[in-house]
Amino acid sequence: MSDLMKLEEDIVRMLKTVYDPEIPVDIYNLGLIYNVDVDDANNVTITMTLTAPNCPAADFILEDVRFKVSSIKEVNNVIVNLTFEPEWNKDMLSEEAKLELGFL
Repeated sequence: MSDLMKLEEDIVRMLKTVYDPEIPVDIYNLGLIYNVDVDDANNVTITMTLTAPNCPAADFILEDVRFKVSSIKEVNNVIVNLTFEPEWNKDMLSEEAKLELGFL
């Protein structure tokens, strides 16, 4: 496995530890992570959304993502870009999340 693939797996594993305090499913399985890009210098850019534009936990979630991904030894810098295009919907949930939330 390449170093880049291992780093990407570590980033995903870390993202799966970030939760919206109001929803018992991690943000990765909620489908809130649209893209994770790692450049040649191990700078990480994460493009993500929230379940709603007026999410009261937005600052907490974004800071948690930044903090946890930054804690990975190989990561140099983390930029989190928040977008609402496309707008999140429950079809973006993983099968695991749909089961957990009773949508299956």
